[in-house]
Amino acid sequence: MRSFFIFLFTFVLFGQSTRCGAQEIITPNERQLKWQEAELGAIFHYDLHVFDGKKYNQARNRLVPVPDIQIFNPSQLDVEQWVLSAKAMGAKFALITATHETGFALFPSQYNPYNVSQLNFKEGKADLVKDFVDACRKHGIKPGVYLGIRWNSFFGVHDFVVDGTGEFQLGRQQYYNKMVEGMVQEICTNYGELFEIWFDGGASSPAKGAPDVLPIVKKLQPNCLFYHNDELAEARWGGSESGTVGYPNWSTFTFHYTGSGESAPAAIAANHYQLLKQGDREGKYFMPAMADAPLRGAQGRHEWFWEPGDEHTIYPLQDLLNMYYKSVGRNATLILGITPDTSGLVPKGDFDRLKAFGDAVNKRFSTPLARTHGTEKIIHITLPKIQHVNQLVIQEDIKYGHRVLSFVVEAKIGSGWKVIDQGTAIGNKYMKLLAEPVHAKSFRLRLVETKATPFIKDFSIYDVN
Repeated sequence: MRSFFIFLFTFVLFGQSTRCGAQEIITPNERQLKWQEAELGAIFHYDLHVFDGKKYNQARNRLVPVPDIQIFNPSQLDVEQWVLSAKAMGAKFALITATHETGFALFPSQYNPYNVSQLNFKEGKADLVKDFVDACRKHGIKPGVYLGIRWNSFFGVHDFVVDGTGEFQLGRQQYYNKMVEGMVQEICTNYGELFEIWFDGGASSPAKGAPDVLPIVKKLQPNCLFYHNDELAEARWGGSESGTVGYPNWSTFTFHYTGSGESAPAAIAANHYQLLKQGDREGKYFMPAMADAPLRGAQGRHEWFWEPGDEHTIYPLQDLLNMYYKSVGRNATLILGITPDTSGLVPKGDFDRLKAFGDAVNKRFSTPLARTHGTEKIIHITLPKIQHVNQLVIQEDIKYGHRVLSFVVEAKIGSGWKVIDQGTAIGNKYMKLLAEPVHAKSFRLRLVETKATPFIKDFSIYDVN
C-alpha cells in the first residue's frame, strides 16, 4: 500500500514535463519554484555543545553524549533577533536546527525525551522552534526546520543505525525509528505551514531500516519542500560547502535522489561531486541546486556552530558577494549558516556583516540602467545615451523549465556588434560582473540555442561600483 501511495504522488513531487517538438522540457513543482525564486536563505545552528567552551569536534559529537545538558543556559535568548539578522541580509526563508548530532531537541517533544523540557532553563518550558517560526512569520520570512536524524550521540545512532547487536539492537532500532517518525509528525503538525524540511545528510529510507518520514511530510506539509531521502530530493546539495556551484548549473538532474556522502551513487560522487555542482542538461528530474556555507568560514575555519575566539573567521563582505554571484547568479539558492552564541544572540559582528551583505546586494541590483523582457530570440535594450555598463542579469521564467541552452550578450560598438558575454544555462537567474566594462548605447541578448519558445522575464544591464 505504501509503495502505491509513493507512486501516486511521484508525478507531482518530481515536477512536470512538456514536449515541444522533439524536445522534452522538465518543469518544477510549486514547492521547487518558490524555493528557487526565494534565492537566499539562512540556517541557524544551535545545540548543547555551543555551551561547553570547546572547539566543535564533529567526530566526537557524533559519538559521545554531552555529560550535562544543563549547560544549555543562554542568558539573553532572543530568537526574534536571530530572524532579524536573516532579514537584514535579505533572506526570504530561514531554518532552525530542531535537532542535530547530539540528538537534543530544541522543542518539547512527546516522542524524544532528550529535549528542552528537561532543562532548568525557563523551567523546562522553552520551545525555540515555536519562537523561531513565530518570529519568521512576524517579519515576513518563510520558516523551515532542519532535523538531524542520521546521527544521535545520546541514543548511539550512526548513519541511521542504532548501536548494538541481535534482538537488543533490533528493539532499540524500532524504538528510534518510531521516535523519529513521531518527531517529524510533531514538527509537521504543531508549527503551521513550513517552507522547507531539511534532513541532515538525508533521511535514508525504510527499505534500509531507517525511519519512514516521506509519507508523513507529504501528508501533513503538502506545500513544504522535501530535502531529502533515498526516495526523493526536491532540491540537491551543490557539491561543496563553499557557498558556490559550478557553471553551467542546470536545475535538472540525472537521478530522482542524490544520496549523501558514502551513500551517493558512484556517478554522483565521481570527480568531487561534479554532477551535483552542475546538474544535468538532459536530466529527467527537476532538482535545483542549493549552495551552502557557514558565515564563519574564513581564515581556514569552517564553523556552523558558535565557538569561542572565532570572530575573525566571519567572511569578508567581498567574499560574500563573490558567493552570491557564484550561487544565486548561477541558478542556485544560497543558504548561509548563522551561529547564535552562548548568550542566545547572533553576535554583533556577525549581525553587522549580514546587514552589510544585504545592503550591498540591494545597492548592486536594485537600480538597473535599463531592463526588458520578451519571448523573441533577440531582445534589445537601447539607452538614451552611451553609458558605462559592467553588470548583467538574465532570468528565464523557470516555471516553464530550462528553454535556453546557449546565449550571447552583445554591445554595439561603432557600426558592429561585439560579444561582451556568453553562456549556456540561465534558469532562474544568471548574473555576471563583467571583467571588462563596456561603453555603449545599444545592447542585445541573442538566444543561440533554445528548446522551445523562450520566456525571458528579465534582461537587465547595470553600472555598479
